[in-house]
Amino acid sequence: MIFSSLAVALVSMVLASAAPRDAARPRIVVLGDSLASGRGIGADHAFPAVLQEKLDDEGLEFEMVNGAISGDTSSRALRRFEPLLDGDVRVLVIELGANDGLRGVPVAQVKANLSRVIEAAQARGITVLLCGMEALPVHGWDYTVAFHNAYAELAKQYDVPLVPFILMNVIGNRDLMQPDRAHPNAAGARAIAENIWPYLKPLLAGKAALPAW
Repeated sequence: MIFSSLAVALVSMVLASAAPRDAARPRIVVLGDSLASGRGIGADHAFPAVLQEKLDDEGLEFEMVNGAISGDTSSRALRRFEPLLDGDVRVLVIELGANDGLRGVPVAQVKANLSRVIEAAQARGITVLLCGMEALPVHGWDYTVAFHNAYAELAKQYDVPLVPFILMNVIGNRDLMQPDRAHPNAAGARAIAENIWPYLKPLLAGKAALPAW
């Protein structure tokens, strides 16, 4: 009986080791700030979670990873982003700049920070989707214009798709914003996802079938 039990256990172990295991889904990472982290509404209602719903509805086997931290600037994100690129990451969505614009961080510095993130991702074969941001004219119109142009310049320089201002038709709409008028509510997060989705979806064609790099 003891021998029989051991034999059964051994066979079970062999069969288990030979059985195919479900591979982890390739990932899409969002590197962002409070607009992505879900400040005031929770990560489950933030736009990365909404994008995950869209992926699932489309049958696209990707996992959205919300790597956003409330209050992040491009400089802070630069110091922490590299571990987020480890593993089978296929797309990096960069949603940064709102806090830089509020603080009046020099546009050249913002561009330099974002450039380093883009270059690091592309060096790993990761596709980058850049989300545009605007700066309120509290630091002068010249700054606001230069800030706006920075994203288009980066997109052209690195040949990456650019989502125009992700808060388009969201900011200023009381139905889509929290009482602080700075962060989207759950409906606003869905609107942001709708702004991003047409740019993200085309990047995913064929990527789920590729081997991990």
